[in-house]
Amino acid sequence: MPHVNVTIAGKSYRMACGPGEEDHLAALAKSFDDRVTEMRGTFGEIGDMRLHVMASLTLADELHEARRRIAELERNAAHGAAEQARLAGGVGIAAERIDRLARALSGQPVGSSSGKGEAERGG
Repeated sequence: MPHVNVTIAGKSYRMACGPGEEDHLAALAKSFDDRVTEMRGTFGEIGDMRLHVMASLTLADELHEARRRIAELERNAAHGAAEQARLAGGVGIAAERIDRLARALSGQPVGSSSGKGEAERGG
């Protein structure tokens, strides 16, 4: 199992990860370190543990908000798909009505289908 050395708040940690995940783990650690550094600049020296907890909670809040937005987008997409199906059905009904009107205006029997000969209709 591969290992990656990461630095967070000036302290090094040796972390295990899956094969091929080394760069991803290093990027996550850097992102977390950047967040801790940012908070240290905002709040001063309030203790590493407290800064780590605050950074973790901030990231957890962002993750929660992203999941909420994704769920909302999925609901909207499902609603949109249902609306498209409803509209497609309406277009199909309108097309049938237009076809019947066109047949009536041209003198063809209204019940006949387009593209079928008399033999296919049984007549």
